[in-house]
Amino acid sequence: MTRHVAVIDIGKTNAKLALVDRQSLTEISVITRPNTVLPGPPWPHFDVDGHWAFLLDGLRDFQARHGIDAISITTHGACAALLQKDGALAAPILDYEHPGPDDTALAYDALRPPFSETGSPRLAGGLNIGAQLFWQFHTDPALRDRTRQIVTYPQFWGAKLTGVTATDVTSLGCHTDLWNPHAGAVSSLVDRLGLTGKLAPVRKPHDILGPVLPAVAAQTGLAPGTPVHCGIHDSNASLLPYVLTQTSPFSVISTGTWVVAMSVGGRPVVLDPDLDTLINVTALGQPAPSARFMGGREHDLATEGTGPPPSAQDLDHILSRQILLLPAVVPDTGPFKGQASRWEGDAPAPGTGARGAAVALYLALVTAECLSNIGHAGKIIVEGPFAGNRLYLEMLSVAMEADVVRASGTTGTSAGAALLAGGDAGAPPRPDSLVALPAASKTRLRHYAAHWRQRARRRTP
Repeated sequence: MTRHVAVIDIGKTNAKLALVDRQSLTEISVITRPNTVLPGPPWPHFDVDGHWAFLLDGLRDFQARHGIDAISITTHGACAALLQKDGALAAPILDYEHPGPDDTALAYDALRPPFSETGSPRLAGGLNIGAQLFWQFHTDPALRDRTRQIVTYPQFWGAKLTGVTATDVTSLGCHTDLWNPHAGAVSSLVDRLGLTGKLAPVRKPHDILGPVLPAVAAQTGLAPGTPVHCGIHDSNASLLPYVLTQTSPFSVISTGTWVVAMSVGGRPVVLDPDLDTLINVTALGQPAPSARFMGGREHDLATEGTGPPPSAQDLDHILSRQILLLPAVVPDTGPFKGQASRWEGDAPAPGTGARGAAVALYLALVTAECLSNIGHAGKIIVEGPFAGNRLYLEMLSVAMEADVVRASGTTGTSAGAALLAGGDAGAPPRPDSLVALPAASKTRLRHYAAHWRQRARRRTP
């Protein structure tokens, strides 16, 4: 029986290793390290050697203290690894925030399929993997010949653990331009980029790639037959427990560096790629209308440091004076991309509860825009760091006129990835109900939301 699942969880901000109890989906132990970007050459890239040493040490310690029955993997999207014939990297793994791919944007745009085929909006920098690859091959003309196989990021770690290469449907279906979610197959771009035969086989996230390599078993003390599952894109890992256990319609808000809203069984809408909507692909291979913005990054930029939790007096200060933070703090993404952020009213001082209150309201209202753009219906489940922000949850509930519940765990990605081990079924998530707001509080938040929407939708000159 699979009891303890070690989950490799590489987020954009931090790399984590979590040991998850498969039956309760609770985390037994978690270790982290910063996901540092190295400057290059040849381009800014992730410190995969540092991550690998960290992961091996963590696996060894988890095995010694608790025992590990299986390994699963989840990572951020917009990331691919180019492998040589011997399995080593043909080039460092590009940081998707590097603006280099913008240099070849015009030529790439002439090749990429339309949104109607891929459900993938055109994004800045390397947020479309297709744009990354096009620019990398242009920058280093010999790279295409050195590249024997291309794997998506969860499967890069799977290949290091097992020697087996793959891609997975959720990572390919994450605004890569490489996947057709309607057909459940690669898009026409794969052939146009000359990648036919180079893209590693497409697998389902719960598939077992194989057992750990003998060298990995020797370094970590893992049993030689320890299975490694293919892995999953992090937002889809957050969605998986609810796809398996909840009755539609509902939406899940996955929060972290990115806030990703995913609708299941919602109202039919025409997605607008200019509003940063897209089609994600669930672990079951089903299209899921989605929208996102860089909410965690915006939180950090807007608060300018940590502060005390907002008090009732802090909230009253913001509401009574109608102090607004307007979008977009990170202008490259989200439903208000292209706009410049601004304060209306006297901006609260950084590091104060009033500042935290204004930022929480802002983040909830941008999230509400995302939900409206993807046809949300039913209840809203929030997982990740924002699930602990009471004011964010309250404003989201009022703005959407919907029940909002928070996931019981702190890391939905790890729980979702652990579900991949031992079959699809698992313990149902245990969302905590949001305490009902008094009518007066609802009215004040509702008025604030209406004013914010009116001002936010008026573009700055």
